[in-house]
Amino acid sequence: MFPGVFAATTPDKPAVIAAATGEQLTYRQLDENSTRLANHLEALGLRPGDCIAMISTNSLHMFEVYWAALRSGLYVTAINHHLTAAETNYILTDCAAQVLFADATIADTVAQAGQIDALATEGHRIAWNGKIDGFADYDVVLAEASDAKRADQPRGTDMLYSSGTTGRPKGIKTPRPDGQVDEIPDTYTAIFGPMYGFDTDTVYLSPAPLYHAAPLRYCGVTNSTGGTVVFLDRFEPETALAAIEKYGATHSQWVPTMFIRLLKLPEEVRNRYDLSSLRLAVHAAAPCPVEVKRAMIEWWGPVIHEYYASTEAAGATFIGPQEALDHPGSVGKPLLGVVHICDEDGAELPTGEVGLVYFEREFVAFEYHNDPEKTRKAQHPAHENWSTSGDVGYVDADGYLYLTDRKAFMIISGGVNIYPQEAENVLINHPAVFDVAVIGVPDADLGEVAKACVQLADGALPSDELADELLAYTREQIAAYKTPRSVDFVDDLPRTPTGKLVKGELRKKYWPQTVS
Repeated sequence: MFPGVFAATTPDKPAVIAAATGEQLTYRQLDENSTRLANHLEALGLRPGDCIAMISTNSLHMFEVYWAALRSGLYVTAINHHLTAAETNYILTDCAAQVLFADATIADTVAQAGQIDALATEGHRIAWNGKIDGFADYDVVLAEASDAKRADQPRGTDMLYSSGTTGRPKGIKTPRPDGQVDEIPDTYTAIFGPMYGFDTDTVYLSPAPLYHAAPLRYCGVTNSTGGTVVFLDRFEPETALAAIEKYGATHSQWVPTMFIRLLKLPEEVRNRYDLSSLRLAVHAAAPCPVEVKRAMIEWWGPVIHEYYASTEAAGATFIGPQEALDHPGSVGKPLLGVVHICDEDGAELPTGEVGLVYFEREFVAFEYHNDPEKTRKAQHPAHENWSTSGDVGYVDADGYLYLTDRKAFMIISGGVNIYPQEAENVLINHPAVFDVAVIGVPDADLGEVAKACVQLADGALPSDELADELLAYTREQIAAYKTPRSVDFVDDLPRTPTGKLVKGELRKKYWPQTVS
């Protein structure tokens, strides 16, 4: 399905609501505006398989652009608006964007971006929320575009870029679906729609940036099944709780960092809001500390679900609330693909042993755009239909997958492998800790050792005594060799707006000659 179906049956129903302002986009408006944009793109000469890009803060217009692409057989690339002009230009060049839609509120970056030949022609750079030199006005483009119904609407898809937490972002390109947008669903709608009960009664709260894969795709699922998306400008813990109550949210999607922030709210604030409308709160993007998951289930009830996947969609595991209590720390069993745990040489490891996580599919349906070497490295050396996104973990005797960390974050100290996630999951539960990252730092004797970089909670003060307390607290719960050797107190940690730690940036302070 797609919004045009519901424009015919429930034209005045809100398809999207901006929680910060209350502004709405009805299904009629979403269908009509995305039709006009699709016609404009066709008039510019774009054809199925071409790519358009958008860079914006969360906006109603992003949905119009998204659906214009999906009903035109185009690829759409949503770009992180926190990137520099140089980083943005890299993505625009790499994805070969033919048209760029941009938010004028971030004009300083956007005005310098898009300086590539494909975007030089008039009408190929379009801005909303104000003016940007060299960009056409979005409202004018929309008003002047044809409103003619489209006879041919081949389904397009997204081409998104990894967050670049371990290096330069990688464009993840999947084949375009073969069929019309009103005849075949996208993969997310086909899988997650029935699994998680998305339907016309769904009110989906999206607290995350819409340039990120999961929020953008889940919003697409909601529009594809006739529900209502409510999005936040940015995640703020109490604002998110208030939005659940105000709009009667039934579904929502989170990352563990958001859960941690919610749990650190004062109890009187947490109890202030009626959250009884929630039927599903799904989380992904990073493994959730066991105590955090348990606390969220105790607070919100048995609505907390988790899946493990990636932008590459190489495979996926799923786990429900009771399973999570019965198998603490697991990310579930695979429902998409078969999991294999392999060593550095590709040999499959026995149950319980830690190694690189591969998913076996009938075929690998993604490639890293313009980078066949990265695509090859993501594939198993002996099985081209096994692929990995670089996570490390193990499978237990019952077939449940547990993640220990990303391969790129592993610390090798004196020949011993240390997965910093274990210490992070312990330290985040200390009342003095607001945020934490554990990284490897140089050591003359052992090569590298683990260090905890800690952002303190309000009211906590840095001291040698507190550092010793944090290290002792960690040693009480995990083996001594996994415990950081030292603690640095920091003002903040480099995280993406979706909550992922950008450890490469943090490591630069300690490895200035070796970290790019």
